[in-house]
Amino acid sequence: MKRITTAAVAVAAVAVLALAGCSSNNGRSGGGATTPAATGSAAASLPTFPAGSTIGVSLPQKTSENWVLAEGLFNDGLTKAGYKPMVNFANGGVTDQQNQIQAMITAGAKLIVVGAIDGSQLGSQLQAAKQAGITIVAYDRLLTNTPDVDMYVAYDNYKVGELQGQALLDGLAKNKATDGPPWNIELIAGSPDDANSKPFFEGAMSILKPKMDAGQLKVPSGQTTQTQVATQGWLAKNAQNRMDAILTANYANGTKLSGILSPNDTLARAALTSVKNAGLPNPVITGQDSEVASIPLIADGTQYSTINKDTGKFVAQVIDIIKMIGAGTPVQFNDTTSYNNGVKVVPSFLLTPVLVTQANVCTAYDPTTSPSASQAALASPFCKK
Repeated sequence: MKRITTAAVAVAAVAVLALAGCSSNNGRSGGGATTPAATGSAAASLPTFPAGSTIGVSLPQKTSENWVLAEGLFNDGLTKAGYKPMVNFANGGVTDQQNQIQAMITAGAKLIVVGAIDGSQLGSQLQAAKQAGITIVAYDRLLTNTPDVDMYVAYDNYKVGELQGQALLDGLAKNKATDGPPWNIELIAGSPDDANSKPFFEGAMSILKPKMDAGQLKVPSGQTTQTQVATQGWLAKNAQNRMDAILTANYANGTKLSGILSPNDTLARAALTSVKNAGLPNPVITGQDSEVASIPLIADGTQYSTINKDTGKFVAQVIDIIKMIGAGTPVQFNDTTSYNNGVKVVPSFLLTPVLVTQANVCTAYDPTTSPSASQAALASPFCKK
């Protein structure tokens, strides 16, 4: 593994998170189970900045409830921290995001947080930002093929995929007496222009593919590669249209659909709509993001699982890092080896995702950082029992 010498922040020793490795093409370098290093080296300190400085936050389209929630949390949290927030959604696509980052540079932002639509298409803007002395923090999605990113803050996305794959197996096993193995499943992946879609899918397939190879899982559609199962733009209508076609072609003759791997809650609900419209029994289905609309479905067993990536804690962690950089305090990372963006290994701080099923849905959400999710769970008849 190449030693990091270009990271912009002195890295202090911290407790580490256990990670499972994956292909070097998905943002992580190396394969096999790994434990990220707790220390690293740095060539120089990042520029400090005073209270009142402008902090840019460039978010992608509003395709997920968590992105919408992040907008308010960044505005409120940065204001309380004494900064001037400049938070934008790039609902017009990549060109819109490119223009917004350029506008943040022109406005004199001292640091820009980037939740990229496509992390490979912002190189010119990131270069201009670095030339202006601006610190770049990749938020949730890795910025790729550029040296002009200082750090990456995210939930462990490969672990998310592993949790989803295992949840699907666990849900299927509960039906073992009446339904398999083998079980028939179908696969859904996220948008191909989102760098996170690859670790989500590969993490899940690290769990599912051995069972597929052993004949315990079958995919009647034959669609098993990420390219085949991708959902452009993370749009529900795209997932539903694809699932409608799959069900018509492969399940109209009475073939049972036992499970669906879905990478997030929006696409899970879209797939469930297809299943309902086709008149098929409800399958085991996974999700992610703990969207308020899906929490009652977890509670009543319609959707088997979701992943809680607490947006409140996530944004708070990023703001804590911003305050440390502004004050000249060394930032602590817990992974300085795994996330290779094609040009450099990006020092990272990873938060731990939490699997939520009916078994823990009533207690999984912190009301102080996930008030909507907590209220949705506690309001469900299941949790009122």
